Amino acid sequence: MQSDFDRIMWRMLSDNLSQRAEKIAAVDPDRSISYAGLAAEAGRVADWLRARGIRPGDRVIVHLRKGIDEVAAMFGAWKIGAVVVNVNMRWTPAQLAYVARDCRARAAILPARALAGLSGDNALSKDTAFLVQGKAEGLAQGADLWQALAADSGAAPDECDPAGLAMIIYTSGSTGAPKGVMLSHRNIRVGAISVAEYLGLDDSDRLLSVLPYSFDAGLNQLTTMLLTGGTIIHQPLTMPAEIIRMAQAQSVTGLAGVPPLWNQIVRLLVDNPTDLPALRRITNTGGKIPPNILELLPRVFPGVDIYLMYGLTEAFRSTYLPPSKFAAKMGSIGRQIPNAQVFAIKPGIGIAGPGEQGELVHAGPLVSMGYWEKPEVTAQKIRPCAELSHLIGDQPVVWSGDLVRVDADGDLWFVSRMDEMIKTLGFRLSPTEVEDAIAQSGLVGDVVAWGVEDPDLGQAVHVAVTYLPQGDAQALGMYCARALAHYMRPRHVYSWDGAMPRTASGKLDRPAIVAAAMAAAPQD
Repeated sequence: MQSDFDRIMWRMLSDNLSQRAEKIAAVDPDRSISYAGLAAEAGRVADWLRARGIRPGDRVIVHLRKGIDEVAAMFGAWKIGAVVVNVNMRWTPAQLAYVARDCRARAAILPARALAGLSGDNALSKDTAFLVQGKAEGLAQGADLWQALAADSGAAPDECDPAGLAMIIYTSGSTGAPKGVMLSHRNIRVGAISVAEYLGLDDSDRLLSVLPYSFDAGLNQLTTMLLTGGTIIHQPLTMPAEIIRMAQAQSVTGLAGVPPLWNQIVRLLVDNPTDLPALRRITNTGGKIPPNILELLPRVFPGVDIYLMYGLTEAFRSTYLPPSKFAAKMGSIGRQIPNAQVFAIKPGIGIAGPGEQGELVHAGPLVSMGYWEKPEVTAQKIRPCAELSHLIGDQPVVWSGDLVRVDADGDLWFVSRMDEMIKTLGFRLSPTEVEDAIAQSGLVGDVVAWGVEDPDLGQAVHVAVTYLPQGDAQALGMYCARALAHYMRPRHVYSWDGAMPRTASGKLDRPAIVAAAMAAAPQD
């Protein structure tokens, strides 16, 4: 198995050519491409990068709409041993410019409109090479057009160290400047091998790709399909109706989402039941699905395996709950995935046992290389764990900052971010606990809870909600008075008009929601 871990990212695509050259590798809304075609398209990008002086280890920005070209751009960079820095299309020109400068990118592959935004304060180094999708009119001097690329030369790939840097994934930067998490070829490959194993993926699978490739869970969908010889179906629009339509039209076997997306999809399917005969499994990551939505999943996806998963970019993938446990342990994040070591740690005491809580830490080959050019921050997040020294010595582990509970069987349950715990009336309260209880009312869509300093309570519970048609402030107030323990009841409820803001990966942007709610006049 170890030798299978030690292969560069380019091989994940090229290993399919001997037996699956003509099989469809990827599908866009308007076209599809075979494995051979995808390798050739990536080869064209690789030839351009070489011609522009890009060498192994150089950073290449990929800032493209989800689709075949985005995949070709990433694998073109990997073919020459360059480092992929995928920047989500929802990021602003200022964010894109920050990332490009921070990683000292030598090249950027992007649409013409994005290049136009890299001017003035956002301008990059004059030595940056640009490959642009779009029209030639008004194209910046020195930039090259994607459609003008020469045919693939068929040049051999540049070999590089599988333990070396393959990709930098930048965090959203909601609480400060984005940080770049460094992933090796081995990190990404072990992640694909591990997830493909517990999901039981094979070359008959057709996964619908909604999550961005700048998000580790979205990237893993792509890599598992290339690893197993399956097909990735690109769905650039995150509208629930379009996702279900595409899943049905393309005979999708797997669908991955984050909680806000599952909330919308489930409500859509409750009102409009849809037969998806090819669908085998659905997966959740990026947070906890509200309990009322969890309960509806088997109803709207009858006979489909439901996988609840947990991961963090610094450790790529971490835990999963097998479908066989879903009914009995709805909401648990389960146990470690294959090839990972995951523990709940009570600092200074030891490993948390049944009924106890601790910080989730992650060890093993999925632990990332740390943060790009931030050794001090890396040392805070990825460091040895004295409580595990008898098991793994001084091997560094990722300290997640997430508090988890261990149940009687050893399965894990997410409690809260440790720095978000609410201390009120002598109780330590998880925001997730409040959010779950309010979601059970059936009156709200999205809900975010947090604590606010209060001289009498220590901290008061505040929540922001989006009301469903049947919900309003009066009905929610009556529900909370009846169903919530006194210390859980929110002192202020902020009614959010429209959709709450999301991060680029589709998760609720909690810092932005809290900041906006606190800036508004509170409503009792």
